[in-house]
Amino acid sequence: MENVKDKVCFITGGAGGIGRAISIHLLEKGAKVFEMSRSKKLNNELDNSNLHSFQGDVSQEKDVMQAFSHCIEAFGTVDVLINNAGIGIPSPNLAETDLETYDRMVNTNMRGVFLCNREALKIMKPKKQGHIITVVSMAGQRTNPNAPLYCASKFGARGLSSGLADQVLKEGIKVTDINPGPVDSDYWGDRKVPREKFLQVEDVARVVGFILSQPEYMLIREINFDNMKWLA
Repeated sequence: MENVKDKVCFITGGAGGIGRAISIHLLEKGAKVFEMSRSKKLNNELDNSNLHSFQGDVSQEKDVMQAFSHCIEAFGTVDVLINNAGIGIPSPNLAETDLETYDRMVNTNMRGVFLCNREALKIMKPKKQGHIITVVSMAGQRTNPNAPLYCASKFGARGLSSGLADQVLKEGIKVTDINPGPVDSDYWGDRKVPREKFLQVEDVARVVGFILSQPEYMLIREINFDNMKWLA
């Protein structure tokens, strides 16, 4: 079985919500975790020598390059990239949606994935091994009239991953998308939503752990999952 123990896992959006849950889960499994987040509230309080943090924005090329450089300094390599950073802003009336809203979502949800993939591949391709996991969303498979721009950014991220998976398959690099339904996290802010029907952040972390626990020869291209209460 492939084991995450001592694997270097680079996680974006690692300071809270899904990212924090993934970081904690992988640290418990013995992984070395490097987290990148725009938030100043990084997980340094976890007091774990296998955890390093970097404050930066995945949509900014300079920040991404610096973060990967710091990861190499700390751990020497990157074995797993987990693209988790994302932003969602409702756009129920496209005619009144400003360009800044579009730019913020596309720059984080698509450009950020591209920039991080590119830096990770520079490390993984010479080794002919590595794993890139992108937390997309079911919004990358089904549209929502209240969030067409968010869906567009997630459809784009999913398309990027699918094409990349075909591109690097023969180089020993695995690419996987995970598509959770609604997750109970800070993503929702003060919006009135039925959180009791949502997945928990730990559910997403366990799916990531499951993917990384599979045999080295096994490629999981995509996993979709929801809370059954949400679907009922």
